[in-house]
Amino acid sequence: MNMMRKMQKEMEKLQAELSEKTIEVSSGGGAVSIVITGDQQIKNVNIDPTAIDPNEAEVLEDLLITAINEAIQDSQKLAAQKLGSLTGGMKIPGITG
Repeated sequence: MNMMRKMQKEMEKLQAELSEKTIEVSSGGGAVSIVITGDQQIKNVNIDPTAIDPNEAEVLEDLLITAINEAIQDSQKLAAQKLGSLTGGMKIPGITG
C-alpha cells in the first residue's frame, strides 16, 4: 500500500512537470507552428500571414492538421518517457498509453 501511495505521488509530480514542459512543432517550412504541453494541451497556434490564401484554404488546413498531429505525437512521446521511468516500462492503460 505504501508503495502505491509513493507511486501516486511520483505520478502527480511527473504530471505537473509535463504540464509545464512545452514542445513546438511546425509544418510548411514554418508557415504553421504549434506549441503544446507535455500533457497534450495546445497553448499556441501561429500562422504566418503569407500562408493565408482564401483560394487555397485546403493547404492551410492540411498544414494545421500535420502540425497538430505531430505536436500531439511528440507530447505523447515525452509523457511516455517521463512516466515510463515511474512504471518501469510497464504499459498501464491511461498512464503510459
